[in-house]
Amino acid sequence: MKKFIGSYPFLFLVFSALTATAQTAKPAPWKEMLDFHDVMSTTFHPAEEGNLAPLREKAGLLVERAEAWKKSAVPAGYNREKTADTLKRLVKQCKIVRKGVKKGKTDAELTALITSAHDIFHEIIEKCRD
Repeated sequence: MKKFIGSYPFLFLVFSALTATAQTAKPAPWKEMLDFHDVMSTTFHPAEEGNLAPLREKAGLLVERAEAWKKSAVPAGYNREKTADTLKRLVKQCKIVRKGVKKGKTDAELTALITSAHDIFHEIIEKCRD
């Protein structure tokens, strides 16, 4: 009995370590997500400050990267179904952004369109994780 009771601190430490590891586990790196983020960050943040030139220059690349991300395998740590549906919405919104650029939409209109795409991007990052 004494030997069994003496093992409680050890078991507590093991359980604590496993729980902490499980709570801090991050999804696997997702190359296509990072590639998309590179374009999103260089178009959205300048647009927030009134500079739409990067968005006008990279609208096509934004769509390409969104499509590549959508076609890629969803890594562990993400809800596959929810992520796939949200990626479809992201591609659609990026195409709307590109179309807005081609049609010469105003800065305010383009800012609203890229902001919507940015919000969908963050939905994937924040809400599609398991």
